[in-house]
Amino acid sequence: MRHHRFFLRIRVIVVVLHLYIGIRLLTGLALPAWGSVVVGSYLALSAVALPLVMRVSWLNDRWLAWPISVMTGAFSFLLWSTLLRDLVLLVALALPVTNLGTPSAWAVVGVTLVLSAWSLYQARRVPRVVEVSVPIAQLPPALEDFAIVQLSDLHVGPTIKRGHLAAIVRRVNALNPDLVAITGDMTDGRVNELEPEIAPLAELVSRHGTFGVTGNHEYYSEAEAWVEAFRRAGVQMLVNESVLLEHRGAMLAIAGVPDFTAGYYVAAHRSDPVVAAAGIPASVPRVLLAHQPNSAPAAAKAGFDLQLSGHTHGGQIWPWTLLARRANRFLAGLGHEEAMWVYTSRGTGYWGPPMRFGAPAEITRLRLRRAE
Repeated sequence: MRHHRFFLRIRVIVVVLHLYIGIRLLTGLALPAWGSVVVGSYLALSAVALPLVMRVSWLNDRWLAWPISVMTGAFSFLLWSTLLRDLVLLVALALPVTNLGTPSAWAVVGVTLVLSAWSLYQARRVPRVVEVSVPIAQLPPALEDFAIVQLSDLHVGPTIKRGHLAAIVRRVNALNPDLVAITGDMTDGRVNELEPEIAPLAELVSRHGTFGVTGNHEYYSEAEAWVEAFRRAGVQMLVNESVLLEHRGAMLAIAGVPDFTAGYYVAAHRSDPVVAAAGIPASVPRVLLAHQPNSAPAAAKAGFDLQLSGHTHGGQIWPWTLLARRANRFLAGLGHEEAMWVYTSRGTGYWGPPMRFGAPAEITRLRLRRAE
């Protein structure tokens, strides 16, 4: 019941916002009757379709996945540009300016189309490589320049398929990493629908292999089945556990915890950095994979040197960045939690709208270095 009430509230809010856009723009556009019908029909369809994106796995293998997803992203630009137009018109009331109504309404349409197209390109291109240097206290000389390539939030599902993932894998392999880390939200859907789409993960090549953890989206379908599917694809999944790696005579611990909220869905997956750190010798540098940056306080207390996270997408589409910043301990980039470093990826894929604006996707290459 709580779930249904939540979606009902979302639907009401979405309808109200579309009504606001329609009322404010249709009069300004000064369209003929048939044009008003076309624009009004588009807004009505958008109002109905937008909540479906929140049930993103439902869109798998359906032709309407792309139009619904694109409409959702376009709505974001349409909403805030309409709000901005109203502010401009309000200010214009105090100025000797007239006849702004129609030009400003068409400006909203133009801005929406241009930004939607640009954001679609930004999301669908193969992500850029972001280079990050992480200073670790008392890092053994043999681990200097140890290269971890991080992928996060791939969200293989309605609009991200095998071909896009294969292009990402090729770029990762070209970086010649020592280790590949995947920090959750790899899929949106069920194993029987999407396992063939994640096959390129088996082609990842690195010196010490590919390690991964679950994100919150794995728990929206069938997390335990996905853990096994990822293992079949060559990803060593870490569920509150760690692995000791030997690299040029030195040891490095790679640990992983399930998503911060996993315990609500699967009791055995309750995220616990202390359990993940158990058995790691005190002198060995420790890297934790944890999907949400909100795991950082517990990870710092467990003695980790570096936490790799994702989840936030860096906000994905401005101005929702502002909300993402409030909801997460870290939004993007390198930060500190007590003595521990936290790197939060903006994500390699995207969720919902196939768009990014102000938060470019990334493949991250982190190099460990000894702190001076």
